[in-house]
Amino acid sequence: MDELPEGVELPRANVAIPRPSASMIVSRMNENIGEILLCHRVSEVPSFPDFWAFPGGGVSRTDRKLSEENPDWLANTYDPVNSITLLRELVEEIGFSPDGSGSLELVDEEIQEKICQDKMEWGNYVKKGKLKIGNFSPQIIAVRTMPPFAPVRFTNTFHHLSIRDSKIEPRFPKGISEFDEYKWWNPELLLQSWLSNEVRLPPPQVTLVRDICQAIKENGDLISAFDELSKRPSEGYHILEFAPGVECIPLPTQTLPPATHTNCYVLGVAGGERVIIDPAAKSDEALEILSRKITEIISTGSEIKATIFTHKHQDHIGNLEEINKLYKAPIWASKETLDTITILGNNKLLKENDSFILNGNGSSVCWNVIETPGHCPGHICLVGDAGIISGDNVAVIGTILVPSGDGDMNEYIEGLRRIKNINPPLLFPGHGPFSANPEKLLDRYIRHRSNRHKLVLEAVKNNLTDLESIAKKSYEDTPKAHPRLMIDQTLSHLKGHIKSGKIGFNNGKYSFNE
Repeated sequence: MDELPEGVELPRANVAIPRPSASMIVSRMNENIGEILLCHRVSEVPSFPDFWAFPGGGVSRTDRKLSEENPDWLANTYDPVNSITLLRELVEEIGFSPDGSGSLELVDEEIQEKICQDKMEWGNYVKKGKLKIGNFSPQIIAVRTMPPFAPVRFTNTFHHLSIRDSKIEPRFPKGISEFDEYKWWNPELLLQSWLSNEVRLPPPQVTLVRDICQAIKENGDLISAFDELSKRPSEGYHILEFAPGVECIPLPTQTLPPATHTNCYVLGVAGGERVIIDPAAKSDEALEILSRKITEIISTGSEIKATIFTHKHQDHIGNLEEINKLYKAPIWASKETLDTITILGNNKLLKENDSFILNGNGSSVCWNVIETPGHCPGHICLVGDAGIISGDNVAVIGTILVPSGDGDMNEYIEGLRRIKNINPPLLFPGHGPFSANPEKLLDRYIRHRSNRHKLVLEAVKNNLTDLESIAKKSYEDTPKAHPRLMIDQTLSHLKGHIKSGKIGFNNGKYSFNE
């Protein structure tokens, strides 16, 4: 944990325990073409804004209570509590509910609104007979657990139900809704739209849509595909695709909390040229995870073209001797990073405006290098059509430290502005979930750091001359800040102001340059 001041230790964070959730894939036949229903998430939601997703949600205390009080409800289903969640969420989000004959119907608008206001109303309407739950037998298609870096994790059960040739259409609730649009998708068209970066899908649903398309090829039609998938619902390990040509492998590392893992990325497509980014594996567990991924990559016929490190911090660079046993590839990195690497070979210096092309599946994808040395000397980002591999510039969860020893606050803030000006569709950080709203995240980081920069300068202008007093004044709005980190970050800001000529430092005292 190179970012920490000497002697500072922070407690390790724990990986979140997954909670149960449920989603529904509703399919229909439209002029002999199989279609599946997805809904577009509004841009204001914190999780997966502007993504297309299947309706569903997490199991609530209300759902558990209803199941305990009514043990006969949905007792014939895979998981009665999960089924209650599924049916309640369907009514709330799209107005659908079982019709008692194995299909779905649209409920009265008043019922939908009441349930949106109070989850317990779903149970009351079932008891009154106004909502049916009989003959509800969805297929279980897959079970997906969110990756270990997520602060809140779910194990989601994906259900499927065909409404055959029914013409019912979803209805979103009045007022606040997670969705603002719906569409019946041909699965193959949906996958192609995602591969072309035209639509966004949450990572667990990407591999699921791939599975559906593959099953259609093997079985001839959508219904037969679901029948086959339901025989052996996929669960456990699955490829984590953040975007087309961008896979993530969360590797457990000794990193700063709240992070528990470092994101190793695999660029390129199966069977084509690949590049491994930040293979940080050191522990036996992490090396085993990386080993399985390398075996998988090679089994597709892919060639690993290079290993790239975004920067030299030790939670991003793994045990290179052991990694070298897993695969052979040159290391590409900045001069500052290459200087720390002991493994010699056909290494390559990366610098501003360098680029590389990955060929595969009849297409070529270009990635460009930009330098963002604020967090760490020699820090680089990779810019592609899918988004930016941003290293330790930002994190969706937690914060980023700019070490006073070798960080540069001025460069850091400028680097954030550079990334924002590129206007990437997605950000792929070194730790935690990807950012689906880079502009909002970067604005928050720029605003926060710029404001702190200003507060430090104002403290010196107001004749505070020692580091501790300046830090306390500058962090008055953050009373719970770690005292040593507060001092270190204040020092980073002070060094930035000294570099720009706004502050002087003489005889152990800081002063404002008029």
